[in-house]
Amino acid sequence: DRDVRPSSYDTLCGEVSVAAAARPTATDNLWIVPANRDLAGAGVELPGLERSEHRLRAGLGPVRERFAATFLDCPPSLGPITVNALVAADRAIVPVQAEYLALEGLVQFLDTLQTVRRRLNPALVLTGIVVTMTDDRTRLSQDVEQELKEHFTDLVMATVIPRSVRLAEAPSFGIPVTEHAPDSRGAGAYRALAEEVLARG
Repeated sequence: DRDVRPSSYDTLCGEVSVAAAARPTATDNLWIVPANRDLAGAGVELPGLERSEHRLRAGLGPVRERFAATFLDCPPSLGPITVNALVAADRAIVPVQAEYLALEGLVQFLDTLQTVRRRLNPALVLTGIVVTMTDDRTRLSQDVEQELKEHFTDLVMATVIPRSVRLAEAPSFGIPVTEHAPDSRGAGAYRALAEEVLARG
């Protein structure tokens, strides 16, 4: 239910902890904090709150010890919600679509990451850059991937995520692609990415 409460909005703008908002899913050992349209308002409300950049970090509390890993999935913008996630995070993984405009967005993001590291979270580490929505049939995808590897040699993950109908379908069913279409190229790519992230420590 998209209107279930408490939601991620309540953890950012209210007094609800992430642990209190987290809910089990049908997938073993996977819990989520639901989001709804209210989250869009958090970008407007957060700057007016005390210690606004640290609200998610404070709200995580015991979740760090309770779970093996916590993923903070951010909107594709550099607003207050993303800054909250960067302040709360130990590591950042940056997805970049295989398009030239995404390269410009990456440069802006890296500037923001440096600012957050300098002012708010010096322990933040950039773990890697993941090239997503690639299409082997197009020269554009190949060129963007090559350019990323030339400029960010050690940061670009070996695993690339292909464009895939199965990947696009999975969210509509509310399940991971590894369950929706476990034998698909997209599911295989995400499994390989998980192994690569683990290998990087």
